[in-house]
Amino acid sequence: MSHPIIDDLKSRHTVKQYDANRKVPRETMDVILEALRLSPSSINSQPWKFIVIESDEAKQRFHDTFANKFQFNQKHAKTASHTILFAYNPKYNRSDYSRVVDKQIADGRAKPEDREKLFGSFAFSELNTDPQGVNAPWTKAQLYLAMGNVMHTIARLGVDCTPMEGVDKDMIGELFAKELNGYICEVALAIGYSDADDYNAALPKSRLNKEDVITVI
Repeated sequence: MSHPIIDDLKSRHTVKQYDANRKVPRETMDVILEALRLSPSSINSQPWKFIVIESDEAKQRFHDTFANKFQFNQKHAKTASHTILFAYNPKYNRSDYSRVVDKQIADGRAKPEDREKLFGSFAFSELNTDPQGVNAPWTKAQLYLAMGNVMHTIARLGVDCTPMEGVDKDMIGELFAKELNGYICEVALAIGYSDADDYNAALPKSRLNKEDVITVI
């Protein structure tokens, strides 16, 4: 099949080695971050924070989070142009959702007089919340919608990336406590350009056959 979207998905790969001398241009990062902001989420909840690691100081901090485990991803902390920490709110509540409701009103998506009606959608959040107010499995799931969205954007822009679940949430929580402010990071996305020695860039794409994973009825 020939189509620009398919070409994007065929060309993208998980980077194993970055070119530390190549930085993603500011204007390209602006597009990536705006695409990230525009990502979908259940009931438009947006129960997330995205911490963008760009400075040498922040890269060193991220590098230090690999002290105990997942050292195979540690090299990306300094060689990638940027890394985004994807963090979720483990106790998303009505007050959090009110920010979404008020922004919808401010953007002209809803009328001020309909404000209370807009909270009807919050019932879905309540369905995913336990008696202790924890809805982390639901809010964490929203991160993967955002990650999938931004990974395609990155591919379209000719930039490379590495999704990483191999990160230490406890160390990240400690060393980035100020930025996270109670949110939890268990997944990150390194962004940059493949090094010439990145073996994965040259390997052919491999996926199960269409008939093995897709059923049209």
